[in-house]
This record gives sequence, C-alpha cells and structure tokens, in this order.
Amino acid sequence: MSDKIATRDAYGKALAEFGAKYDFVVLDADLAAATKTGNFKKAYPDRFFDCGIAEGNMMSVAAGIATTGQLVFASSFAMFAAGRAYEQIRNSIGYPHLNVKIGATHAGITVGEDGATHQCNEDMALMRTIPGMTVLCPADAVSARAAVEAAIKYQGPVYMRFGRAPVPVIYGDDYRFEIGKGKVLADGEDVTIIAAGLTVYMALEARELLKQKGIDAAVIDMASIKPLDEELVIKYAKKTGKIVTAEEHSVIGGLGGAVCECLSENCPVPVRRVGIKDVFGASGKALEVAEAFGLSPRHICEAAEALIK
Repeated sequence: MSDKIATRDAYGKALAEFGAKYDFVVLDADLAAATKTGNFKKAYPDRFFDCGIAEGNMMSVAAGIATTGQLVFASSFAMFAAGRAYEQIRNSIGYPHLNVKIGATHAGITVGEDGATHQCNEDMALMRTIPGMTVLCPADAVSARAAVEAAIKYQGPVYMRFGRAPVPVIYGDDYRFEIGKGKVLADGEDVTIIAAGLTVYMALEARELLKQKGIDAAVIDMASIKPLDEELVIKYAKKTGKIVTAEEHSVIGGLGGAVCECLSENCPVPVRRVGIKDVFGASGKALEVAEAFGLSPRHICEAAEALIK
C-alpha cells in the first residue's frame, strides 16, 4: 500500500479522463467542487449540467435524458443521492431500468466533521433493495477509476459509493474491475475477512495483527455489493468455516447483510459483522470517529479472534 488518495478524487479524475473516450453527460447538485465532478465540467463544459440543490429533480432530469439513449452520470453526497432522491431513483431510474450511473460521494462515517446528518451509513442498504440496481463500493483510487469504466460499459442503473477521506492505494495498474466479482487479496485457512471500500485496507492491516497471534486470515475485497460474488463467499465459508465482514456502513442491510443472506441459504457458518451499529454518527475527525464507532483494524482483528475462540 502506498500513497493515500480519496476515492472521490479518483472518481472526478476518471470522469474527466473517460469523457474523451465515451459519450456521456454529467449532472451535479451544486456540489461539483466537493464531488470532484468539477474536473469533468472544466474539460467538457457543454456536457455538464448543474441542477442546483434539488437532488430529486436532478435524478428525474437524469432519467429523462437517459430515455433518449444518452448515458448519464448524476452526482451528489450519498446522503442526498440515496436519501433525499430515493423515490426518484426507485421510480424514475430503477423501475424503467434506465442507463443512469449515480456517483455518490462523501459516504459513510468518515465524512467526519460534517456530523451525523451527513454521515450516510444506510445508502447501500437502500440501493440494494431497488430491483435491478447494481451497487459498487471500490476500495482505493485504482479500483474507483476501474469501477467508473465498468459502470460505463454496463447497461442499466449503477450506484457507485465513494469516500471523502484519503485511503491507501492498494492496487497496481494491472488491476481489473469486474461487476459481480470479488478479489482475493490474501489467502488463509482460519478465518475469512470480507471487506468493501474503506475497510479493505483495514482488513489487510487486521490480517497482520492476526498473523502475530498465529491466526491465518484470508482477505477478500468485495467491491461489488450487488450483484454479490456468492460463489466466492461460499467457497471461503467452506474453506475457513468462519466469516468476518467489514464495512463503513450500517451492519444492517449492507455488505454484512448481503453475505449473511447468501450464507444462510447456501452454507451456514458463524459470521461477525464489523461496521456501524444501529446508531447515528457524531462529528469529529474522520478516522477518530470511525474508531469510536467500532471501525478499525483492531475491531476487525477482535471480531476474528472472537470467532476463533
């Protein structure tokens, strides 16, 4: 792992880069500087539209444009994209299965100082319930860029989750993103840690802590929350017999929920879900808030140890 880059920064750069290769327009809700869609606006001003602080309207506009056959990206903070505009996404984008890509930045509790009202820990759960919606949560700048291109090539609605806080770069230039597939970052025999987004680097650090205790942990990056790579989940459940999920999201309805749903029907094994409990967040520095709410390499390590015992 090397330099730290926020996935929202990678998202903005990817839009500007791929704007030269693919034909799409970008909508934003008066947050282009924060969501980083301003990079695209600068490069292609005639293909960028600021819809103002009216996220529901923006999603309806995106849907209307998509009915003409034009590929559309619509961006805002996760709290406003998934929360405020849920009805429009469900009824105007999801129901007709339109080719709209939703770039939701500032997701999770590491929005930090913005506080509980802006710390959206429920968005993946909301988006997972929409029939036909694909939900992606890349781990670093490299996978964020690759996820954007994968979404462009995919026909149908996609929700992409990006963070505000810088995170270590895990992958190299040879990385390939595939919707519906997880990536094994480390093999192991005793327990499997399945993570997404911010928690992937935490899972790798937790693995090192576990190694010091004589515990051999496998680590999987499950950037595709929906569709989930059920085959890989089941394979490692059978292999290690114990699963820990880790996510910067509520433990209700996100990655942990998806994994438990899969295992309960196919391969029941003990599972511990590391994430935000059934609570709202609080204001503070990004990683300090995450630690306070039970999200860190230490917490992942402790969950794995509890399963081993």
